[in-house]
Formats: sequence, structure tokens, C-alpha cells
Amino acid sequence: MNRQTEDEMEIDLRELFFALLGRVHVLILAFIMGALTLYPASIALLPKKYQSSTSIYVLNRQDNSVVTYSDLQSGTQLTKDYAELVKSRSVTEKVISQLKLNTIYTDMRELDSNQLADMISVDNTTDTRIIRITVTDTNPARAQDIANAIREAASLHIEAVMDIEAVNVVDYAEMPMKAVSPNILLNTLIGAVAGALIAAFMIILFHLSDDRIKGPDDVEKYLGVSILGTIPLDNSMRKIDKKRKKR
Repeated sequence: MNRQTEDEMEIDLRELFFALLGRVHVLILAFIMGALTLYPASIALLPKKYQSSTSIYVLNRQDNSVVTYSDLQSGTQLTKDYAELVKSRSVTEKVISQLKLNTIYTDMRELDSNQLADMISVDNTTDTRIIRITVTDTNPARAQDIANAIREAASLHIEAVMDIEAVNVVDYAEMPMKAVSPNILLNTLIGAVAGALIAAFMIILFHLSDDRIKGPDDVEKYLGVSILGTIPLDNSMRKIDKKRKKR
């Protein structure tokens, strides 16, 4: 019984494979159409985003000439604390007010502290006290301005809250020249693959829903009866039938 089921499954998969193979031109066309659809959509509809990063060095130690391993280890553990302070409402509201984001940048007129915090990411280089602040924005110059303003406001906030001796600047933010998103090539590939998959699904669906008898093998498969013989079709009789239909 299991052997018979496996044979039937193998036959069904083979039929599906040949059904797809017989419509390979449709798959290729759908692949191309999917790519041509998502490529211009990625360029025209998806906004470009730029990233600008700045770095600060945070170190709280008694001896200014020696950096111990405990300093580095504690710095790694405090990364989450620094991230919360950098993205805190005190810092973001100060930057919004300082840069006048709600009045200068018309496309950010409704910007609030939570939205600005979502534009900021904070990470720490392993085994260091260096904190990198990255701002993602649709305007490269604005990303640079916000990153530098966030660094300045966050440095003062960290010193006040965590009783840090000093927060020094490692790198100033620069204006990014290239967008980090959208990924045009990846989106185009996704569109092409999606188009081919949709076409393959439709071909398989039509094939499985087609229950017409197309040959002797279909009679044995669907009706379960053996074929004793076949009668060839006479083309002359087909022409006579067409004439009768016309009359």
C-alpha cells in the first residue's frame, strides 16, 4: 500500500514538473515582469535613507593614566544604559528645540521625541568604552546635524546622570554621500522571484483543476478501466462536421 502511494506521489510530482516545464516561457516572462515592476517602484516609491555616525569615549576612572580591564568590562555592560540616556526624552527634546526641526524641516513638522528616538541607534565596539551614535534620516545633511547635536546633548546628560568624569569626542558626524536603503538590487530580485512563484502557483492550480480526459492514460488513471483499443480520428470527417455546423 505504501509502495503504491509512493508511486502515485512520484507520478503526480512528475506531472507537475512537466506541467511547469511546458510553461517555462510563462515562468520566464513572469520573472522578468516581476523584476520590471519592483525596480521602478523601489526607485520612485521607497524613500532613500542616509546614515550619519558619531562616536564618543566614556571613561570613569580614578587614575587618568591607566585603563584597567574592569573599566573596559563595565563599559560594555553599561552600553544599554548609555543607549537609554542617548535616546532619552531630555536629549531628544533638547535637539528638536536646538535644531528647530518642527519649523525648518517641513517634512518633519510633526516630529516628536519618540519619533526622533526611533531614528537613533547606539552600539558599542567590543571591549572598548567607545559609543557610536548613528542617525538614520531621509536627508543626508539633516542626519549629520542631528547626529552631532545628539552627541553634544547626550554627552552632557551622561555626565550629569552617571557622574562621568568626561565624555570625549572620537569622531564627528559627516554628511553621508550614499543612501543605505532601499536596496534596489535586492528588491528587484525579490520582485522577480515573487513573479515566478506566482506564475508557478497558477500553472499548478490550473493543471490540478483540469479534469478533462486527454488520452488513454487519463482513462485508466481517472476511470480505472482498461483500454481495449482506440479509433483514429479521420480529418475528412472533421471537415464534414464543420461544414454541417456552418449550415
